[in-house]
Amino acid sequence: MDSLLARDETGTPYTAAELLPTPTGPLRIAAQAEVAVRPIRLSLVIPTFNEANSMRELVCRLVACLEVPLGGAYELIVVDDDSPDMTWETAQSLTAEYPKLRVMRRRNERGLSTAVIRGWQAARGEVLAVIDGDLQHPPEVVVSLWKAMERGVDLGVGSRHVRGGGVSDWAVYRRILSRGAQLLGLLILPRVVGRVSDPMSGYFMVRRSAIADKTLNPVGYKILIEVLGRGNIGGITEVGYRFRERFEGASKVTWRVYLEYLAHLGRLRLDGLPLGRFARFCAVGLSGVLVDMGLLYLLSDPRTLGWGLTRSKILAAECAIVGNFLLNDVWTFGDATLDEIGPARKLRRFIKFNVICTLGLMLNVVLLNLQFNQLHIDRYAANAVAIAVVTLWNFWLNTRFSWRTSAIP
Repeated sequence: MDSLLARDETGTPYTAAELLPTPTGPLRIAAQAEVAVRPIRLSLVIPTFNEANSMRELVCRLVACLEVPLGGAYELIVVDDDSPDMTWETAQSLTAEYPKLRVMRRRNERGLSTAVIRGWQAARGEVLAVIDGDLQHPPEVVVSLWKAMERGVDLGVGSRHVRGGGVSDWAVYRRILSRGAQLLGLLILPRVVGRVSDPMSGYFMVRRSAIADKTLNPVGYKILIEVLGRGNIGGITEVGYRFRERFEGASKVTWRVYLEYLAHLGRLRLDGLPLGRFARFCAVGLSGVLVDMGLLYLLSDPRTLGWGLTRSKILAAECAIVGNFLLNDVWTFGDATLDEIGPARKLRRFIKFNVICTLGLMLNVVLLNLQFNQLHIDRYAANAVAIAVVTLWNFWLNTRFSWRTSAIP
């Protein structure tokens, strides 16, 4: 391996024998990297937890791929969350053989996304990248991703959903969940999730300048959504890869991952919302719940009118929708209707509002059943998640279709 050892002006090999200190403070990437002895073009972060058995093969294959196109101007940074199998120690033992390898052991933080950002904070490269430590991402694809970055794009994404991409033997329910999560992302954050075919990918490269000085606040595993949502991302290229199943160890994909994904979408959506308008929309929605419940009691309770439950519910829901529309039209979106003349536009808005709310109710039922029956989440927690998602859905669609607010200051 001597031919692969990078050397300084005196001929002394560079070494990465020491453990890197874990950066602290806000999750921000500096615009200018730490000055290295030699310029670093690419910093590839490998977040790990109990990946000791795959370390040697992964590092060996990455080095073999990167040496020629980068001429030694790269670094590999393992960020380990204090693995019980001592992954950090295994990686550290490889640094003498692979001097481009640096190792960070975290003891006070956990989580894949924050591990990636902490690695990027310690990185010195012009381009920042991430790859899984379990060989589910084929290391050889890193060459195609680097070529995309050399063409000047801001983001190169390894995708399972373009030509050359795919998954191995996934069960049908897992494929449905994956595609369903992507569809949900398109509904909540179309201008973010819709920019790539595989927004849940964990294999990509991003130009440092595109995310420099941005406060990143990811939830769970899906850091690419955070980069797309908060970075100044211009050109994007996707490279197909085939996702491999784990040969050993437990999968990290659980129902909690999907809940964290929903929470992440919600956080990014809220960060992009006009909070005053959204608060008014939520207040109107709460008033609608009270109207719905009150009328349902008055119409269906045996001690009052005693009507049938279905008929009572339809009338109660429609009255609540009418009341919500009128309040939103005057209060929440009043600035969008100041110059309006005649009732025709109001009628069209009401029809759109009604349709959107009906679709939202259907989405609520689907989400509730998916979480409760497939992911086995507590029914009340599942209902809370469904209500939160549908509220965002209703607000976003109504601002785009019922009341067009994009041009309002």
